[in-house]
This record gives sequence, structure tokens and C-alpha cells, in this order.
Amino acid sequence: MSQRFSFELHSTDGAARSGVIQTPRGEVRTPAFMPVGTAATVKAMMPESVRATGADILLGNTYHLMLRPTAERIHALGGLHKFMNWERPILTDSGGFQVMSLASLRKLTEEGVKFSSHIDGSKHMVTPERSMEIQRLLGSDIVMCFDECPALPADDATVAKSMQLSMRWARRSREAFGDRPGHALFGIMQGGVTRDLREESAKALIDIGFEGYAVGGLAVGEGQEAMFGVLDYAPGFLPADKPRYLMGVGKPDDIVGAVKRGIDMMDCVLPSRSGRTGQGWTRHGSVNLRNARHKDDPRPLDAACGCPACRNYSRAYLHHVVRSDEIIGSMLLTWHNLHYYQDLMQGMREAIGAGRFAEFEAEFHAKRAEGDIAPL
Repeated sequence: MSQRFSFELHSTDGAARSGVIQTPRGEVRTPAFMPVGTAATVKAMMPESVRATGADILLGNTYHLMLRPTAERIHALGGLHKFMNWERPILTDSGGFQVMSLASLRKLTEEGVKFSSHIDGSKHMVTPERSMEIQRLLGSDIVMCFDECPALPADDATVAKSMQLSMRWARRSREAFGDRPGHALFGIMQGGVTRDLREESAKALIDIGFEGYAVGGLAVGEGQEAMFGVLDYAPGFLPADKPRYLMGVGKPDDIVGAVKRGIDMMDCVLPSRSGRTGQGWTRHGSVNLRNARHKDDPRPLDAACGCPACRNYSRAYLHHVVRSDEIIGSMLLTWHNLHYYQDLMQGMREAIGAGRFAEFEAEFHAKRAEGDIAPL
């Protein structure tokens, strides 16, 4: 196993890429989908079950973990991998997005962000330096720069000011991260939906130098068309020999469209959150298991899926446990959704390797257009 962090590109097909990220804790096959383990747990899943779906890497949330149980406590207990029983790679976000979206009474300055915890109102200050310290204490393999993410839509002057602050914070993050062999720091491109600002941000990040680069500030309300508009050019501003991570995306069609445009890594709470609300994602789109049409249906949720929910249980059973708010409903649907997402990534990796990504994409959209199987 590699003792360094590295990225190797194996195949390209148009802008779509497949490869492998090497870390001391194992390899990550790209394009990769990272399940979100916000508070050191992928909700309703055991770590070994998450691995069984095909996940190579998880995401942990710096903001939530710093507030509870605290990064210092996790460090004293042996680090995040040991704490949550996941010995494979972990990426931690910087906390910036949650500070902006969840914290109350926040005050943004050049130094960082002062805010009140959404849990107990306690006061905190996060700076680029503190974010790097928290992520070092957690022991994550891939660390994200501390940045500010403005909500869209916003005017160009607001987006430019925010992006330039994020670039100054990126340099401070890089300096505070220091020399940590085997660990990687990713810079985050900002700039909203404005091409010139995206290019300016990318140049600033490349000048600082990172082990990987994220496209940030998307999936924040701008819509899929605008997001794809940015992804048509933004990945091309970033180095081809480094991984490219699209933060917070997304629905299956968002993911396929992002990979088509040159993205290597994604994360989203959607498959696990949907699993807790009775929604299953399948090759034919999403299925609401709460609907009465499923109550007498002995068929599996998705006959082509090999997950435990589809192998061992009927739609009628899933409908029953979802409507009864039984915990197993969340467990089975979350497992199914994560399994489906990992199947999707594997399918794209194989298609890129075989030079048939366009055919894969066409089949993907055709199956979804068919809709769910007809009711009995």
C-alpha cells in the first residue's frame, strides 16, 4: 500500500475520467461517490455495511464533529477512523458551508467566522488555521481548505469579494496544514456561475499548489442547468493530473452529468437522507415506498439490484416498515440507495475504461424515462 497520497489517471472518454487515488489507508477508485458520515456515522448504516455497498471513502463533517463530541475528544480516543470503526480513507470538509448555513449569529471577518452553535448556542471562532487544526486532530486523509460559500443567486461583486477572501484563506490553510506525508489538502474553487471569476480562482489555487482541487459553490440553489453550465468549463481550469471534487452533488442525473464533464469525486446526503424518508433510488428513477400502490406488491424494489433490501424483501414489506416508522425501513432503504449509487459509479468507471461513456449515458437516461414498473 502506498505511503503517499497520489492520483493516477487510467482512462479518459471525452472529458470523463477514471483512475485511482492512492492513500496509506487504501485506494479510492474514481469516479468516486463518498457517502456522508456527518457525525462519525452514515445514518442507519454500520460501517461494514457501507463498505459492502462498494464505498472506498467516507466524508466526515468538521463543523458537527468540532461541536460534538469535539475534535480534541476524538483525537484522544485514537482519531476518527478508530472512533467510528472505518479504517479506509476519510475526507473531512472544512466546516465553512455549515457555518454559513446552520450557525446563528455568525460574524464574518478577514480573520475567520465567529458563530453560535446550533446545538447549545455556545460561541466559537473558526479560522483557516483552526479548521486545519480540527481536521488534523480528526486524522482525516483528505482535508479541505476553509472557505466561504455565498448562497446563489448573488451579484458578481458579492461573488468576487467572497471568492477572493476564500483564496486568501486557501493560502492560510496551506501554510497551516504544513508537511503531512500521506495526507492531502484540497483547494476549493469558487466564483459562482461567472466564468472569469472561476478562472481567477483556479489560477490562485494552482499558484498555491494543492494535492487535489474541488469545485465549490455549486448545488446551492442555482439549478442543474446553471451547474452544468459551470462544469462545462470549470474542471478544465484545474490541473489534469490532480483529482477534481464536486462538493455536495447530488441526484443520479447530476452525478452522471458531472462525470461527463470531468469530475472525479462527489458526495451528497441524498441517498441516506432519502432512505430515511421512504424514497428509493433505482435505475428507473425514484420510488416513494410510502405510496399505497406498493402495499400488496410481492416484487423487489429493483429486480436488477443485489442489495439486501432487493434480494430479501418485497415492496409490500418495505411499504409496511416505512409506513410504520420501523427502524429497519431506514436501514434497508439507505443500504439500497448507497448500493445503487455505488453501482452507478462502477458502471461509469467500466464505461469510461471501455470508451463507451456516451452509450452508458444514453442507456441511463432511457431507463429513467421509462419510469417505475407498472403497478400490479
